[in-house]
Amino acid sequence: MSDWRPRLIVSDMDGTLLHWDDTVSEATVAELDRWREDGVPVVLATGRPPRWMHKIREVLRHGTAVCCNGAILLDLETNEILDEDLLAPGVLQEVTAELRRRRSDVWFAVEYGDQFRHEPVYRPRWDVNAPGVEVASLEEMVAAPVAKLLARHESLPRDEFVSLVESVAGHLATVTNSSDDALAEISAAGVTKASGLAKVAARHGVGPGDIVVFGDMPNDIAAFEWVRDGGGRAVAMAHAHADLLAVATDVTGTNDDDGVAEFLASL
Repeated sequence: MSDWRPRLIVSDMDGTLLHWDDTVSEATVAELDRWREDGVPVVLATGRPPRWMHKIREVLRHGTAVCCNGAILLDLETNEILDEDLLAPGVLQEVTAELRRRRSDVWFAVEYGDQFRHEPVYRPRWDVNAPGVEVASLEEMVAAPVAKLLARHESLPRDEFVSLVESVAGHLATVTNSSDDALAEISAAGVTKASGLAKVAARHGVGPGDIVVFGDMPNDIAAFEWVRDGGGRAVAMAHAHADLLAVATDVTGTNDDDGVAEFLASL
């Protein structure tokens, strides 16, 4: 595949495009701009909600972001939500009730796109005192459709807890994880970064064989498999989770070493 060139570039953000200090290097921005100027769109595919995209919009300015692990498509230039696949209240109520029955010390939060609600005991790691973040009861949170349901446990190991959530919710929804915490991210059934990316690819008239995708965590697996199985390139960061490395076609440097820019330059 030495002469292969992508027609669409897709990158995760945290642990991939962004350095650990939440910045994007000038070298990476320059490399992405070079490809865009050559007619190749750049797409972000992230677990982040739209309300966490303001800083990156100042840097990249154009293109589409697949947010909330595929549930929301966001226009980075206008900040307009282009498409949504939401979790229905009935599913929310069933999943949260059964998880709470199995473990009384599971705590919940929800993403509404530009709003975040969490139970009083749920401890947000990154949203303390942020706009749009408020405490709510579980009954209030599951009364309307949401982009993403978050379930957190403060003491169980990450993989054990995510497996528990999968056993409860896997037949009703999509369960994944994108952090080192015991935090399960729950989306509507069939909604993944792959499903969101497929919508963006269709808008650009390309298929998985035309795409290079970068990532580092299990919530990137569906997108990696879709791109890889279609003949594209699925590139894991050097520090990526073992489950993602297992489905990658290539490995590049770490995020702090500008692995995304390094790999794109090699093409």
